Amino acid sequence: MHPRTHVFLTAGTALLAAAVVPATVLPALAVPTGPLPAPPPTAEPSSAAFPSTAPSTAPSTALSGAPSAARAPVRQGAAGPPAEGTASAAALLARAGECDRISDGLYRTRDDTPPTVAVCDTKGAVFWKADMDIDCDGQLTARCNHEADPYYQEQTAFTQSDGRHLNAEKLPYIVVPMTSSIWDHSSSGIHGGSVAAVIHANKVQYAVVGDIGPPGIIGEASHAAARGLGILTDPAGGGVPSGVTYIVFKHSQVSPLEDHDAAVRLGNELANKFLREN
Repeated sequence: MHPRTHVFLTAGTALLAAAVVPATVLPALAVPTGPLPAPPPTAEPSSAAFPSTAPSTAPSTALSGAPSAARAPVRQGAAGPPAEGTASAAALLARAGECDRISDGLYRTRDDTPPTVAVCDTKGAVFWKADMDIDCDGQLTARCNHEADPYYQEQTAFTQSDGRHLNAEKLPYIVVPMTSSIWDHSSSGIHGGSVAAVIHANKVQYAVVGDIGPPGIIGEASHAAARGLGILTDPAGGGVPSGVTYIVFKHSQVSPLEDHDAAVRLGNELANKFLREN
């Protein structure tokens, strides 16, 4: 994994933790073992034989309503679409095919590899196809720390709404290269909080632009982004050497940046627009 260059910003207060609602377990109904007498023709046992059925389901219904959704963690909001959205990986890859190159040259995926990756332009987005190295920078966590990551830094180029640096273990984010003669991401309408659809092995993971890396290297995403795609998350030896497509939507913005539900909703909307227009 290559060393990373970042912008240092000030840390702030901690995020609130979310409550977890236990599931409701319904009791089993006993089944008689002897022969059953024939019921009278006019009998209606379904409404009288099981008087507890309706009350037993009431708690489950109440727990699935709005109060529970309001307490859910950022990544698991009930109001948003599923993590991969409705735009399929195959459809997105078909549109991100032939490259109309906008980078003035090519990027390396690591310090010791030749430059092979171009940044491509298309209507509503830019994209590139590269590897994925694991970025664990930002907040200190059980899986993102100096022992787990030899290049760990406590700062990310962009911060949460409370001023703290991002949590790579929880927030799916990608890293864009520092502005250089190869490419200036801001000239393409790409900034901190821009939404990306990251595709690997027929899976789509929505993420935000959350960090800035070295000027000549591309192909990096957070621990959480890799986990969502089924990629090994070990920052020292994980990631994949190729086969990852990053589609970043121009002039998109998630606020607050750490709201992953908002990133999924906006990303899904922009991905479907991308499919219609390309």
